[in-house]
Formats: sequence, structure tokens, C-alpha cells
Amino acid sequence: MAHSLSAKKRVRQNAKRKAINRARKSQVKTQIKRFQVALDAGDVEKATEQYKLVVKKLDKTAATSTMHKRTAARKKSRLARQLNSLKAKK
Repeated sequence: MAHSLSAKKRVRQNAKRKAINRARKSQVKTQIKRFQVALDAGDVEKATEQYKLVVKKLDKTAATSTMHKRTAARKKSRLARQLNSLKAKK
């Protein structure tokens, strides 16, 4: 257990940041699941709308250093490929 005041404060700060980061990552995962549901349904319009929301959420998460910017870019790229393949089928 931490003894100095600064170490105790750091423990409190880390706990708070962890909770915030977990919430953000959870929101991203939820948004991706909604996008996947729209893809599975074959609804191009809804999938496009959900993709825009996923991209927005990923960009915000990457901007706050919760997720690395290249990780966010990789996820966006993979989701875009899925969306484009759906559009090509229709």
C-alpha cells in the first residue's frame, strides 16, 4: 500500500482514470455491435449511419489517449471494408 501522500493521490487518480477508460472502451464496443447488427440485417442505410457513429466514437476515444490512434484507424478501416462489401452486394 502507498505511504506518501503523493503516492496515495496517484492511486486515487489511477482508479478514476481506469473507470473512465473502461467506460469509453465499452461505449466503443457497444457502438461496433450496433454496426454489426445493421450489417447482418443487410440494411445499407442503417449500417452507414451506424458506421458514422462508430467512427465518431473511435476518434473521440483515440483523441483522449484511451485507445491508440493507430488502433482506432485500424478498426475504422476494417469496419469500412465490411460496409463497402455490403454496398457492393446490393
